[in-house]
Amino acid sequence: MNDQVDGEAGGEVSDRAGDRAGDGGRVTTRTLIVLRHAKAAHTPGLADRERPLTERGRRDARRIGETLTGLDLRPDLVLCSPSIRTRQTAELALPGADITFEPAIYEAYPDELLTLVRRSDPEVRTLILVGHNPGVHELVQDLTTREGDPGFPPGAFAVIETDAEWAELDAGRGVVRWSPKEH
Repeated sequence: MNDQVDGEAGGEVSDRAGDRAGDGGRVTTRTLIVLRHAKAAHTPGLADRERPLTERGRRDARRIGETLTGLDLRPDLVLCSPSIRTRQTAELALPGADITFEPAIYEAYPDELLTLVRRSDPEVRTLILVGHNPGVHELVQDLTTREGDPGFPPGAFAVIETDAEWAELDAGRGVVRWSPKEH
């Protein structure tokens, strides 16, 4: 199935089954979805980790889930920062998904996020990483080597495909970018 998503850098999503013909054989495609939490409240006196989503953020998180479903993207693994806003984003966008709350994602640099992804089970075909800027934005830039990057606002996600094992992930094909500001 090929779907076109217009947005910051829309593109085609390849065969969702995860296997494509390669040079002389089957190549297993892995899909990494990097998601920034949706719009969060700024409440005086509330610790950063405790900031909840705004009503707009809750709406956007549900739209993220609808968009991922429309693209036939269903995670085998969800790695999520333990902050309230990332938990709420993941739970609203991915109802029923098995979510692993990973403390190392909070305030992580892109190389630390990449290390977490590289440690994923090779059987995982679709992985969603839910985190915070600037780390998630810089990870997307590093993996897609995208020039003229438009940014990564709250609720944005990028879909990156690779034929590499997670342990060998260096760069991939940035096939879809989506932002609630654009849709």
